[in-house]
Amino acid sequence: MKDYRCENIRNVCLLGHGNAGKTTLAEAMLFLTGGTDRFGSVVDGNTVLDFDPEEIKRKFSIATALAPVEWNDVKINIIDTPGYFDFAGEMLEGLSVADGAVILVGAKDGLQVGTEKAWSYVNERKLPRMFFISKLDEENSDFEKVYNQLKDKFGKSVVALEIPIMEGNTVKGVVNVPRMKAIYFNGKDKTEGPVPDNMKSLVEGYLEGIAEAVAETDEELMEKYFSGEPFTDEEIRKGIKAGVLSGDIAPVTCGSSIQKAGVSTLMDSLVKYMPAHCEKGTVKVLNASTKEPVEIKVGNDQPLVVQVYKTIADPFVGKISFLKVISGTLSADSTVYNVNKEKPEKIGSIFYMKGKQQISTSKLVCGDIGAVAKLTVTETSDTLATKDSQVIVEPIKFPEPMLSMAVMPKAKGDEEKIGAGLQRIVEEDPTFKVYLHPETKQTLIYGIGDQHLDVIVSKLKSKFKVDVELVNPRIPYRETIKKKVKVEGKHKKQSGGHGQFADVWIEFEPGPTEDLVFEEKIFGGAVPKQYFPAVEKGLRESMQKGVLAGYPVVNLKATLVDGKYHEVDSSEMAFKIAASLAYKEGMKQANPVILEPICHVEVFVPDEYMGDIIGDLNKRRGRVLGMNPYEGMQQVIAEVPQAEMFRYPTDLRSITQGRGYFTMKFERYEEAPPNVAEKVIAEAAHRAEEE
Repeated sequence: MKDYRCENIRNVCLLGHGNAGKTTLAEAMLFLTGGTDRFGSVVDGNTVLDFDPEEIKRKFSIATALAPVEWNDVKINIIDTPGYFDFAGEMLEGLSVADGAVILVGAKDGLQVGTEKAWSYVNERKLPRMFFISKLDEENSDFEKVYNQLKDKFGKSVVALEIPIMEGNTVKGVVNVPRMKAIYFNGKDKTEGPVPDNMKSLVEGYLEGIAEAVAETDEELMEKYFSGEPFTDEEIRKGIKAGVLSGDIAPVTCGSSIQKAGVSTLMDSLVKYMPAHCEKGTVKVLNASTKEPVEIKVGNDQPLVVQVYKTIADPFVGKISFLKVISGTLSADSTVYNVNKEKPEKIGSIFYMKGKQQISTSKLVCGDIGAVAKLTVTETSDTLATKDSQVIVEPIKFPEPMLSMAVMPKAKGDEEKIGAGLQRIVEEDPTFKVYLHPETKQTLIYGIGDQHLDVIVSKLKSKFKVDVELVNPRIPYRETIKKKVKVEGKHKKQSGGHGQFADVWIEFEPGPTEDLVFEEKIFGGAVPKQYFPAVEKGLRESMQKGVLAGYPVVNLKATLVDGKYHEVDSSEMAFKIAASLAYKEGMKQANPVILEPICHVEVFVPDEYMGDIIGDLNKRRGRVLGMNPYEGMQQVIAEVPQAEMFRYPTDLRSITQGRGYFTMKFERYEEAPPNVAEKVIAEAAHRAEEE
């Protein structure tokens, strides 16, 4: 691959709902530019960008992949992202280094939730965007219907640059609306001709839409538009580019990747209208020490700033870090400085990635994207720079994984291999978390959704050779008491020589804090002072297990009120045992209850789902505390028992078709209703039998 200057590089992210045709479009772009000599298919599992065994097996993208194509002396770095919501983290990685986005919309399926999400992501980042209405070859495809859906949803910024010339289900060509020319496709070749007569009035209507959008990009053009003068080709081109840059124009192109129709004209539009990274002039970063935003100039001759946006941790290849040069030039065999970790990092060889293929290069110029292998301290979202110019590229904000499951090995002794495999997966997936629960001793994994965790389990098997199953995590219940009792604990043992003797009377009552409150009211030395700590220790150790289901006991106050001791036979151990005997008896008599963890939950959904969401929270024994408008959505605040929230990420997605999201954190413990408590006690008894 030849060397390109920053102004001749376009970093373009392909976005859209799952199955909108992103990977197939990338494959068609590679094929038409000679980047691959075989047109692969997602169904056959032989595309350049879906190369992971999991993607081949499932027939959809799981990871963001990269491929450079060369078109009209411009290098287009295609960033192919997954459309399924479980892999949103991968999509955010790709978006973080894109300078423009193409949102794909199927001509049959039309506007979907993934289309809306892609639009809001590019809006958030103020990224230039275009639409590609794909799959025009499919039965029941309808360009005009989908175009109108986009216009209705996203407003007048949506402007058609092309409309298809169809013959049955074949895309014969497209009409280039600004130029009023028909372009016909024949494999890799294109021919131009006049607009077909039967389409002229239709095309003129679309042209009027372009003229209106272009007029709004410049005051002089606005005047010209109102005086009825037509725009020149150059004015239209400049106006569209200015509108794309500002986000005021979102051009629509169209085609069929399978028929390779409309793909070359899309690439023409990318070269013409999408900006190069260096066109920004400056970018916002953070000062490394104050974390305040600062602006830096971009260019090959500026100090080096590199963003690491993705990591692959492969057991065979080792670690590969994907990166974009924000400013300066990154050279092979150089030493850089990891600003986040405050450590130097050695850069060995540098390569471009085309799917899984590595193409060696000696350097990456400003605005280009590539990868390096075997960095020692660097992780996703780190910034590499020079020690003299320490700035940080704002880290990627990943969604918090909310679906948790416990990992159980299928074979004994696999725990270590599971731990090592999960750690490697954590390195490459910032939306995946692992947590060893200190109380339940379960390894918990957290993901975005069912598919996400299913892929993790598959990866453990294929990459790390361990079989696991996922089960619902155990809930860390608690136990406490509800009334005051006074009980005796007496420990007496005689077995030749020194015996063991201790007798205590303890009052147990509900305590003010979660921790044990221990007091003594001993008169006349009935129990010597030196044994008080032993009594407290005996109680603390006993509290690790309640009498109902073996869960830790909280909110307990214990007062040592009386007792007896023996000059010779009493000892600390004897008083510890006596205290534990008193505890067991006291807990039984003091009306013990099960406490369950209650979570503070905030759900964010569009208006139309409010009724369903509140109904569902009520079914989960939740209490709705309030509702507030929030960024065009509704925020529902509730308290819900943790035990009822296991499947919530999946259920919320199906209720809202993927439009809703939620946050959850532990709030407090509360007495469980009798039917729940009975179930918890029965499960604990069953577990004890099994163990």
